[in-house]
Amino acid sequence: MEKENQIEEARRYVANAEEAIKKANYDPELNSYTDSKYIKAAGDYLWKGCLIALDAVFDVRKGKGRPSIDKYKMAVAKRDKKLLNSVNIGYDLMHLVMGYDGNKDKKVCDRGFEYANAIIDYCEKLLPVTVCA
Repeated sequence: MEKENQIEEARRYVANAEEAIKKANYDPELNSYTDSKYIKAAGDYLWKGCLIALDAVFDVRKGKGRPSIDKYKMAVAKRDKKLLNSVNIGYDLMHLVMGYDGNKDKKVCDRGFEYANAIIDYCEKLLPVTVCA
């Protein structure tokens, strides 16, 4: 897949997350969602979108098996500390807090979307000067 197409694919995952979170039933009185199943799905979509964007910029898929989060962090750290900070926070928010825990707090979920979009946008900016890890 071409690098630009990977960014488009990453954005498609964010769009899927937006559709999933709509099904989580927002309760304005509680300022949270009521169904963690859809929060978990949204978090998974967001994080997978970030991984697709990171794969477009960093060559972490060499070798056997799936790359670990540590392999992504090492590749990003060699290139860009600002992006590394976003990846660290994004991993916690999207993958752990939303994806595993299903945290229903709206502010947490909103931040997950913000970080996903920021990571994908940043990866898109890095594309013309791609450096393999």
